Amino acid sequence: MIASAERCNPDELSNDDLLAGAVLRGLVWYDPALREHYATAAGIVLLAKDPSAVFPQCRILADAYRSTVPDGDPRDHEDIRGPMPLAIERAIDFIDRNTRHPMRIVGLNRVRLDEYPVDGLREALVNAVAHRQYEDAGRKIILEVFADRIVISSPGLPPRPITLAGLRRGNYRPCSRNPVLAQCLSYFHRIEERGSGFRRMRDHMLNHGLDLPILNTEMGYFQVTFPGPGENIDLLRTPEKRLSVTPAVEARLNERQRTMLQWLAEGQELTSRQCEAEFGVSRPITAGDFGLLVDLGLAEKLGAGRSTRYRLKARENR
Repeated sequence: MIASAERCNPDELSNDDLLAGAVLRGLVWYDPALREHYATAAGIVLLAKDPSAVFPQCRILADAYRSTVPDGDPRDHEDIRGPMPLAIERAIDFIDRNTRHPMRIVGLNRVRLDEYPVDGLREALVNAVAHRQYEDAGRKIILEVFADRIVISSPGLPPRPITLAGLRRGNYRPCSRNPVLAQCLSYFHRIEERGSGFRRMRDHMLNHGLDLPILNTEMGYFQVTFPGPGENIDLLRTPEKRLSVTPAVEARLNERQRTMLQWLAEGQELTSRQCEAEFGVSRPITAGDFGLLVDLGLAEKLGAGRSTRYRLKARENR
């Protein structure tokens, strides 16, 4: 984090540099009487191995339900503790294992889709950590995964002068309840301080083929609800950045290699013997074809010897 803030290589920072950087950014304070350094509250939240040992509210309670309503027996549950930047990624992993990931063939690409836009979810989780009301020690951030939506609830209402109506309209200026946390999370490249987080969430959902996120308050929590595709999984759009076969890559393939890649994209597993017979070429030719597809990250090799076969290398939308 300090290296990111200083725009330098982490290996270039000495222990004294790290300590000075942490003091400068409000993560550590110096007691001149005792000549000792101590972590600030923000330093504990962001860097401690388990911040909840000091602040019990520094946790993310995650539940995944089988249906569209909560029940007493969730199919998955996790009490996520740890330095908040890592806790956010564990929450993303929780969502990943409890949502659907259809495979889609797009041209010469076979792409693993996410049911929800990961960048939009991460934005909401970062906002929950950065802007929650930490004075309320009895409540944690709540993450709920339902069959038709994801709900992220953060203790506390929007800080004044921000209003719920203004957030819904996109008419607001940046205002943080916890400016040190917000600033330091920006150094992790996980938040921008210019106050455009909710606009980016909207863009991520629209670009993913889903409805806009819903902003609400309930029982002292600020809630962001991400509507899912429900039964219509075909609503999901394929992000262009996940396509492995760009025009530049395709230009490197000859007609035979494009045909082989198309078969792989359709879910087939190919062997050298099969391609030799299909195209009337020699073993060295097919070996070169498969070697190029592997080198370009388009195919992967399975097995060895006579059992060697090739399949399309799936790309994850993460």
